[in-house]
Amino acid sequence: MINWEEQRVVVTGGAGFLGSHVVNVLRARKAGEIFVPLRETYDLRYQDAILDLLNDAQPTLIIHLAASVGGIGANRAHPAEFFYDNLMMGTQLLHESWRAGVDKFVAIGTVCAYPKYTPIPFREEDLWNGYPEETNAPYGLAKKMLLVQSQAYREEYGYNSIFLLPVNLYGPGDSFDLETSHVIPALIRKCLEAEQRGDKVLVAWGDGSPTREFLYVEDAAEGIVLASERYNESDPVNLGSGNEISIKDLLTTIAHHTGFSGRIEWDTSKPNGQPRRALNTDRAYERFGFRATTDFDEGLRRTIDWYRQTLAEQQGPKSLPVQ
Repeated sequence: MINWEEQRVVVTGGAGFLGSHVVNVLRARKAGEIFVPLRETYDLRYQDAILDLLNDAQPTLIIHLAASVGGIGANRAHPAEFFYDNLMMGTQLLHESWRAGVDKFVAIGTVCAYPKYTPIPFREEDLWNGYPEETNAPYGLAKKMLLVQSQAYREEYGYNSIFLLPVNLYGPGDSFDLETSHVIPALIRKCLEAEQRGDKVLVAWGDGSPTREFLYVEDAAEGIVLASERYNESDPVNLGSGNEISIKDLLTTIAHHTGFSGRIEWDTSKPNGQPRRALNTDRAYERFGFRATTDFDEGLRRTIDWYRQTLAEQQGPKSLPVQ
């Protein structure tokens, strides 16, 4: 167990969606010092910036959340960028953390690292039984190298690093940029804007058949901090909710909550992505006592309410811009 009051914690990506919630949990734990490096000052793709960060923060614990990430469209448009940026950030940061004597390194991977055709629910033992889904393989493989590195450094150097695999996240504070956002914020925004314009039809990518599992961001943050406290092995661990839903049913639910009553059409010329995605979460509970607690429908309501409020604050009475 960690004594949080004695910890100096670096949270890379700590100003982002997941990172800001992790910082909140750390503050609630009364962590001694929390250092959030910003890209403008510490561009973690470069070794010199990593060395500056380690020298400035003198961390005892690093939680590495920073990533170049996006939805299917962004992954298709920037496969090289997503591969290079994520590989460079993770590999160099873990290596220099070991060299600097940082006590523990928490690496955050991605469900995209799993093979395209993985038996449901995904078990950590299946992680190497095939190639990831093509549209996000470069990103998924770059993050997966942190698992290889974590296990190798523990074997050779006895270094305490862990590797967590969160499923798709959602919740307040997420990015709603249609070019880079993930599926839930993208669908929320599309439904709200279509409802505001009075559209009769909403067009969605694929055919709606793929399934996904979603984890509320506050639950994910709690899981990451629990693992930081209690887990000290390099076996990969899934973080999820245990609930699987089809994209078709997801969009129907979001349309209902946002008030969109038009027809939904599916553009089958666009990719579906991985056919099914749902995690077995037994290991997280067995190793460090984590289980998700937020009801999915309630989490969706909170996310939609947050986005409505954010738009209202930004735009005043004209809360939904026409695009």
